[in-house]
Amino acid sequence: MSKFLSKYVDNTEGDLEITQFPGGASNLTYQLSVGGEQYILRRPPFGNIAKGAHDMLREANIMEALKPVYKYVPNIIAKCDDHDVLGCDFYIMEKFKGIIPRKELPEELNLTEADTRKLCLNVVDKLIELHQVDAKAAGLDGLGKGDGYVSRQINGWTKWYEKALTPDATSFEEVMDWLKANMPNDVAQCLIHNDFRFDNVVLDINDPLDVIGVLDWEMATIGDPLMDLGNSLAYWIQADDDDVAQSMRLQPTHLPGMLTRQEVVEYYLEKTGYKCESFTFYEVYGMFRLAVIMQQIYKRYYEGLTKDPRFASFAESARYLEQRCLKLIKGE
Repeated sequence: MSKFLSKYVDNTEGDLEITQFPGGASNLTYQLSVGGEQYILRRPPFGNIAKGAHDMLREANIMEALKPVYKYVPNIIAKCDDHDVLGCDFYIMEKFKGIIPRKELPEELNLTEADTRKLCLNVVDKLIELHQVDAKAAGLDGLGKGDGYVSRQINGWTKWYEKALTPDATSFEEVMDWLKANMPNDVAQCLIHNDFRFDNVVLDINDPLDVIGVLDWEMATIGDPLMDLGNSLAYWIQADDDDVAQSMRLQPTHLPGMLTRQEVVEYYLEKTGYKCESFTFYEVYGMFRLAVIMQQIYKRYYEGLTKDPRFASFAESARYLEQRCLKLIKGE
């Protein structure tokens, strides 16, 4: 790896230190430290990979095209399709020196309620800004498959859930039937992130209310912006959610000053001008999609392909998300 890296960065004197970032259930992320600098390497997970999944070069190419028009994307330093180097495709990017807001904000930030609200709005604004990028001008319009994004997603995630079923899984049948029967037309076609969350943004160390980076572009594509927002809100656990939801929280959206899910939707629609009589479909879709992802991961755990103890409860978590979907559908 030192020899490969030396082709792309100036100073590689000294030992190369490689550290894997913990967490994550998809692509693997490592920090490369050499010559007093740090870089980030992204590669697919080990083991058998489904065709078309974990396409590292696709992710890197999207980032390269997007960087000139969306400054929050890290610079790509190198791409590699030579499997003699790591045994897989991978890419190396710059490391943003900042704060990633995970489950809890660092205590030393000492944000007031007003500060927290401003931070929240700044994060949502970055999603809005992404949805306003001219994908054609960036050369990314080819990512899309045209109208019908909503139906493709519902049919696709339904199929993927059925393939991921285990004997102890819930069926999600009523939710899937409701989604198929209530599909709206696409609101628009734009560049979407597909995994936009607090723990995928980077905050400025000197001004922690300022977002300087957006990470993890693995699932970026051209699609419906309200579907993208629904995906984000599936992770948005607010202060008045129940104890089970709180136990699943991965980001600090419960803090005083954070917008509720309803307030996020209202703010987003006001800023973008998109019309939506009811956001229920998108919220149910987001939670169903999250449940599918969790069930897919759980199936690997169930079949012994991973022993990560974090995944042992994912089938129960998916069952809980089914109940939340049903409550939304019934208007509770």
